[in-house]
Amino acid sequence: MPPKNSEAVAESTLDEAPADVWNAGCPSRRVLALVANKWALLVIPLLRGKPRRNNELLRQVGGISQKMLTQTLRDLELNGLVLREDRQTVPPHVEYRLSPLGLSLSRTLIAVDRWAEANHAQIDAARRHR
Repeated sequence: MPPKNSEAVAESTLDEAPADVWNAGCPSRRVLALVANKWALLVIPLLRGKPRRNNELLRQVGGISQKMLTQTLRDLELNGLVLREDRQTVPPHVEYRLSPLGLSLSRTLIAVDRWAEANHAQIDAARRHR
């Protein structure tokens, strides 16, 4: 068996180490960066109910540009949270839906959305008070 190089050893050590979001080198930080994106926070809960087409998401997520929606959906798909289904029709018919992993995350994000809706007035008042 050939000796492992130092990069391979470091990688295997990282994979075996327990997750610690407070450690700057922990891979869970990449996950936090992905889901803390404001557009991901809005798109993921919308996909919970049913598969949606791009234009439907564009209409529902106020303020998002087509470019940002496309980038967000690509990032979520790349990371296994969203599944893209191209029906291979003319005109094109593409739908996006949550993967099982994305569905498990959506429950948490919906709670965050509801919290923001319930508490935005207190946050705004605190800002004005400063």
